[in-house]
Amino acid sequence: MRSIGTQAFGIRLPIISRGDDLASIVADSLYQATAANSLTLRPTDVVGITEAMLAKAQGNFVRIDDIAADIRAKFPGGTFGLVFPILSRNRFLNILKGISRGAKKVHVLLQYPGDEVGNPIMERSDADRLFDTGKNFFSAKEFRALTGEFRHPFTGVDYISLYQEVGDNIEIHLSNDPRRILELTEHVLVGEIHSREQTRQRLLRAGAKTVYTLADVLSASVNGSGFNPDYGILGSNLSTDDELKLFPRDCDNFVRLVRDKIAEKFGVTPEVLIYGDGAFKDPQAGIWELADPVVSPGFTSGLIGRPNEIKIKYVAENLLHNMSGQEKTDAVTEMIRAKNREHGKSCASEGTTPRNYVDLLGSLCDLISGSGDKGTPVVLIQGYFDDYSSL
Repeated sequence: MRSIGTQAFGIRLPIISRGDDLASIVADSLYQATAANSLTLRPTDVVGITEAMLAKAQGNFVRIDDIAADIRAKFPGGTFGLVFPILSRNRFLNILKGISRGAKKVHVLLQYPGDEVGNPIMERSDADRLFDTGKNFFSAKEFRALTGEFRHPFTGVDYISLYQEVGDNIEIHLSNDPRRILELTEHVLVGEIHSREQTRQRLLRAGAKTVYTLADVLSASVNGSGFNPDYGILGSNLSTDDELKLFPRDCDNFVRLVRDKIAEKFGVTPEVLIYGDGAFKDPQAGIWELADPVVSPGFTSGLIGRPNEIKIKYVAENLLHNMSGQEKTDAVTEMIRAKNREHGKSCASEGTTPRNYVDLLGSLCDLISGSGDKGTPVVLIQGYFDDYSSL
């Protein structure tokens, strides 16, 4: 029995520039790292590549003016509502600047006590003050009178003020019912990430005439800009004061290319995925990390599906409680092998959470690489598909 299970290694890369052959750079860097550290690449290994590196190599960037041009095309009347955007400087402030620049009037509807991913806009303990009014639609002034000024516990930013200061044509409102925006305008841009389609349908059923989501903005190039046909400006991030990096496109083709490049150097074909934000939640602030539309926008076919595992703790404590020592170890090992022989069928999986491989692996990659100065935008994962019976 092998004494070490899953291992993950951050792989350092040179600084990537627009137009670089990223697939070759990933394969070369992986080859150098494994050779220098006496690692052997196996077909069951997984190579993760951060979405930011791919988008940068693709040159998938847009300017604030590109956003403004697309907004003018989608809302020719110039007045519309923006419903439930997240509270973020890196993720949304430049988007809002583009929206403002392309509009005559924007009614921004924010949620409380926090946004879709848990960023607070007020002290959660003060929520009863709002509920006690019997209202669910407030102007920024009314909201402030009831909750006071509030700054984000991590960033120290007052997001109501920050968003209001983007332009004189922005008016802030607060409600937890997106349909209240229709009292101000029949034209709406949905700012949500994960619930955007549900909100779009609610607004259309309530009588909205025009409803777009952020996935529709820059889903095609504007004046030669970057674009993303699947996610638009969702998953974008601050690049410069006037520019955003979009979520990468053509990811499925890219991961296959990387796998081919690795096969040329190593003679094996590991699984490959592109990863962004991990799907985990901060236990202290209650903020969900996943501000990207998906954890992985592209992956090779071997990563489709979910784990089907025996819960060792459950088996040991319930089914094999009369055994001890090596006898119990041997029994657990044989149960796993029997499950594997039956193509993953298991009747002892109690307590395991059914999550997709790419969400689990992408979250692991995000934790390993971080978003700061580690310089490891590629992650090598070994032993993930092994189990307790693996030799």
